Amino acid sequence: MTGYGRSESQFRGRKLICEIRSLNSKSVDMSVRLSGALRSRELDLRNQVTRRVERGKIDLAVCEPSAFSLQPSAFSPINWAAAKEYARQYGEQFGLPVPDEVMAAILRLPEVTKAQEDTSDLTEDEWTEVQELVERALDGFVAFRTQEGAALQAMFTEKLDGIASLLAQVEPFEKGRVAKIRERLEQNLAQLSAETQAQTDRNRLEQEMIYYLEKLDITEEKVRLTNHIKYFRETMAGDNTLPSAGVGKKLGFIAQEMGREINTLGSKSNQSEMQIIVVKMKDILEQIKEQVLNVL
Repeated sequence: MTGYGRSESQFRGRKLICEIRSLNSKSVDMSVRLSGALRSRELDLRNQVTRRVERGKIDLAVCEPSAFSLQPSAFSPINWAAAKEYARQYGEQFGLPVPDEVMAAILRLPEVTKAQEDTSDLTEDEWTEVQELVERALDGFVAFRTQEGAALQAMFTEKLDGIASLLAQVEPFEKGRVAKIRERLEQNLAQLSAETQAQTDRNRLEQEMIYYLEKLDITEEKVRLTNHIKYFRETMAGDNTLPSAGVGKKLGFIAQEMGREINTLGSKSNQSEMQIIVVKMKDILEQIKEQVLNVL
């Protein structure tokens, strides 16, 4: 959900800049900075942005260039009306002309060096111009997000291919695993005394062994994980143009289900080689979960 958009325009003889930035957030959290004349239209500008931005921690600024600079201007405009008022009050208070050093101090006061803001009401033509300025910034913002989304989709596809490849590597170990478990159980049984072996019910033993081996069967987990990977791909490729699509949340839920199946595979693996593969799948899945937060 990160994004950035910027546009510029001339407004009342001065340059006006609109910048829109966004970071991840579960809902819309917007902070707004506006020039004096635009503050009465803050609610309208918020609505204009939220119509195209569903979620994110958004920073909207529509100001003159000086408002974006961290450094003070070398030639700050002087509010001469404020300077004259300070000088007048000094003269009335002390009945003396204003000395040069006092006048120099007055000219350094924040109220004097800060330009007076234009707070007059906007005309309809001016308001239309401001809306177009914000809309152009939104166009750039959406284009930025679209580009980021394409990169995320390529990354997700690569990671899903990695999990699917690792899942395929489980199959060779799975085939020999049941035989090894049965052989180990038979060896343990052979170590029992002859009397104990004679008292063993072979039919019951076979039933218990089948039940035990079925508990370790991972066929269902493999099928479900394969289906989750397929559904993840279909969700990415679907028609998600509507703001209510909520693709990011859906992908997050699918990733959670993938994690459950991978964890079950690990608990049933009972073999070091398979457990190594499961750890690799978990590592890839964590990378997917981290990036899913960037999807709307």
